[in-house]
Amino acid sequence: MKVIDKQLNGLLLLQLDVFGDERGYFFESFHFLRYAGFGITQPFVQNNVSKSVKNTLRGLHYQVGNAVQGKLVQVLSGKVLDVAVDIRFGSPSYGKYFAAEISEENHYQLWIPPGFAHGFSVLSDEAIFSYKCTAIYSKKDERTILYNDADLNINWKVSEPLLSPKDLLGKKFSEIEKDFFYNKEVL
Repeated sequence: MKVIDKQLNGLLLLQLDVFGDERGYFFESFHFLRYAGFGITQPFVQNNVSKSVKNTLRGLHYQVGNAVQGKLVQVLSGKVLDVAVDIRFGSPSYGKYFAAEISEENHYQLWIPPGFAHGFSVLSDEAIFSYKCTAIYSKKDERTILYNDADLNINWKVSEPLLSPKDLLGKKFSEIEKDFFYNKEVL
């Protein structure tokens, strides 16, 4: 496993070691000691899987308070554009986003630490998306930023996104609360 890209002070794009032959392939999707070597040491307490059709857009989501989450995301089938936005006030990359295509072919994972909003759009006919979380889902602590906020100007690579009611009602980026603050000593 190797880090392909370090973005936005803590975000890591990882490429897994995949062992394949005519039968298929094998890879470790998580190994605590290997991930700890990259600074990912928080325990994962929940694993989620979603299946979505082409042009589905989910996000931008994050949780606050005692439910703050780090996420380790990957695609099991299909291809998505995965996006993380730095929402840590005082961060040199505050309001900037990182986007990467993650697919079953490239076997990338993205580590999204607390202090980032996260979302993805489905670029293939369908996608099965998996993510490990460092905190349990909490509806009361979940927040959503409007996916098409002009201040963020994210190109989701889908022209007519399929959205949930929750995602249609997200807040503008300029209206989010100061739930996260940048601390360079932690990184």
